[in-house]
Amino acid sequence: MTAPLALLAELTHRCPLRCAYCSNPVELARASAELATAEWARVLREAADLGCLQVHLSGGEPTARRDIVAITAAAHDAGLYANLITAGVLLDAALVARLKEAGLDHVQLSVQDAEPAGAERIGGMKGAQARKENAARLVREAGLPLTLNAVVHRQNLHNLPLLVDLALAWGAGRLEVAHVQYYGWALANRDALLPTREQLDQATGIVEAARAAHRGRLVIDYVVPDYHAARPKACMGGWGSRFLAVSPSGRVLPCHAAESIAGMTFPNIRETSLRDAWEKGEAFNRFRGTGWMPPPCRGCERAERDWGGCRCQAFALTGDAAATDPACALSPHHGLLAAAVAEAGTARFRYREFD
Repeated sequence: MTAPLALLAELTHRCPLRCAYCSNPVELARASAELATAEWARVLREAADLGCLQVHLSGGEPTARRDIVAITAAAHDAGLYANLITAGVLLDAALVARLKEAGLDHVQLSVQDAEPAGAERIGGMKGAQARKENAARLVREAGLPLTLNAVVHRQNLHNLPLLVDLALAWGAGRLEVAHVQYYGWALANRDALLPTREQLDQATGIVEAARAAHRGRLVIDYVVPDYHAARPKACMGGWGSRFLAVSPSGRVLPCHAAESIAGMTFPNIRETSLRDAWEKGEAFNRFRGTGWMPPPCRGCERAERDWGGCRCQAFALTGDAAATDPACALSPHHGLLAAAVAEAGTARFRYREFD
């Protein structure tokens, strides 16, 4: 068993945006159920002791927590590389300065589109784009590395060249072009979000051209959607292999979407240690390695490369988390993906309401 490289600390589900592809669970944790500052500090110390090298402070919107500076300091004191994943709309100069002083190492800023009108429509918040641009400026002025995260889909892929330009204009050193992954709220809006194959191929070409044009100035990461794939990705490097998450209420998860799998019980940090959850938790061991795999995964030469693909996607599409990921062409359910792409169109977004 290897040590996890990274911890996703989901500090809260609260967020001023209402993104149509939100990856938070359908049932959100209320603020009253969130881990306290001291509990998060313990989680961070235990993560470092377990072998984690970095922590992603996320949400929801992590800066909605009044103790975000104290939690950042706890991550720094534990010896973890601290990355803030934020929408940026709540950042101001004073908070950025305090976060840097507390030991923040990096900021990942999300954008919903290159154009303000599109960003407002997708994220459901008026004036968000101007606040994000200001946040990017404050991060740069503080001397912190900046990554721009652009979640792309049918509704904004036409603006991908402008998103590359935006990353350059805002001074980002890295751009993540991440196609929507369909579980949770994104699954509910799948018909409005799924790109066509033509859109995907065009996006791939744009990314490859931008990488060549801006080499040495902008690093571009690219995450493609499974719905056009013939083989699955090694989701999170393999279930219970390189990554773990802690939810706002303390559930310890093999991936941030694992709570979408009905019938699974996850350990809670209020009742166990992070090490025991990682090493002994039934939820972590259930799909760890290859022994759990059914045919055609069992015995496949790719079994230790893709680790069976995504368990959350398998459950979302087939109702069975142990099924072969439908992203694999050998899966008996592979046709579900083609059918979903064929049915996708111009459906209107359904926005969730946050408490």
